[in-house]
Amino acid sequence: MEHKNLIATIYLKNGMAVRGKDNLESAGELKALAKLYNDSGVDKLYVFDLSNTDREHEINLHTMKELCRMVEIPIYGAGNIQRLEDIKKILYAGCKGAILDGSGHDIIQTAQEGALRFGREKLLVSMENVDLLFKHKKEVEESVHKLVVLNPMIIDALENITNLPYSVIIQGYDRERWVEILGKGCVTGIGGEYISRSSTDVTQVKKSLAAAGIETKKFVSCMEWHQFKTNSDGLMPVIVQDYQTGEVLMMAYMNEEAFHTTLSLGKMTYYSRSRQELWVKGETSGHYQYVKSLAIDCDEDTILAQVSQIGAACHTGNLSCFYRELVKKEYATKNPLKVFENLYHVIEDRKEHPKEGSYTNYLFGKGIDKILKKLGEEATEIVIASKNPEPEEIKYEISDFLYHLIVLMVAKGVTWEDIVEELNQR
Repeated sequence: MEHKNLIATIYLKNGMAVRGKDNLESAGELKALAKLYNDSGVDKLYVFDLSNTDREHEINLHTMKELCRMVEIPIYGAGNIQRLEDIKKILYAGCKGAILDGSGHDIIQTAQEGALRFGREKLLVSMENVDLLFKHKKEVEESVHKLVVLNPMIIDALENITNLPYSVIIQGYDRERWVEILGKGCVTGIGGEYISRSSTDVTQVKKSLAAAGIETKKFVSCMEWHQFKTNSDGLMPVIVQDYQTGEVLMMAYMNEEAFHTTLSLGKMTYYSRSRQELWVKGETSGHYQYVKSLAIDCDEDTILAQVSQIGAACHTGNLSCFYRELVKKEYATKNPLKVFENLYHVIEDRKEHPKEGSYTNYLFGKGIDKILKKLGEEATEIVIASKNPEPEEIKYEISDFLYHLIVLMVAKGVTWEDIVEELNQR
């Protein structure tokens, strides 16, 4: 059975999230909204640019790029797409596709040029009426791969005009109406204002739709519970790890019901041995753990969960339950990112708390021009060292270059997380 998508929407005005095209009140802080949609079960995100000027358009495009760096779910950009160059900017920002305005001027020419340059699978067109299809059905079907319906009243008419698949943006939530719409073969997803609310439990919406026979995207295990080697109480230990940093957060237990509830909700659910009951982590504290992956060990008796942790994992308020060291031996980490992060923090500390005689503080004191001059010199040294057949000199020069690069990053407020997010987009 085909899975249907639940879609959130963000409307951008001057780089800020607003409630809608006709309501410019703040919809909340963008970073928080992006993280919520990314973790809570939303399948896709449509971002609408409401700009009136070229300057505001560029601001909103930059915001789209930031959103694409923050989330893993597909983002589709819409609004103010007038020409091929606008499609390129949307796609280069990291969006999965560009949503053209079906009522826009020269929409057919723009769609045809975009399909020729980027492929029709990158293009969608939004519609509030069926006029465009009446006039240019062949051109639309050849240039875009999907429609975005902004007016649910045209759904019945669409079924008689085209076989193009479409998603529906709708106001409010009427379960019966949603089930009716999602039951149509051409409909691939539904969403809008209700799914976009921070108060909406998207996983519960999916559960409700599933009860009515509408299958949405959810976790499906490749092994059944009876294949696991549980302990004498029928429980499985679960080690929980932050999916981005790899930090071990906690350990708990699951029974079969907790396992299936975790798959169904996409939120880590455990069995409390002391209370002898199921508990969804974060249900009372708000510190949910959204599932990113579940893995089984070689003996099939322990689960490793990688999660996006909201707030603290530990009831003490610490991020991890493993915050107390028993013994520790000093060692030099070989993890490249850890090394870079540690060096970054040392340099950052020097900037905030200068030490007399520190070369790092000498660079900060001389200013950006000095830092750039040294960076250029070190880059040249790498080129010279590369002509030497022995690798030792080039390792030394690259290390010097990276140190000065990190000084520049700290000076400009750029973090390794920023760099990694940018590289992931490429």
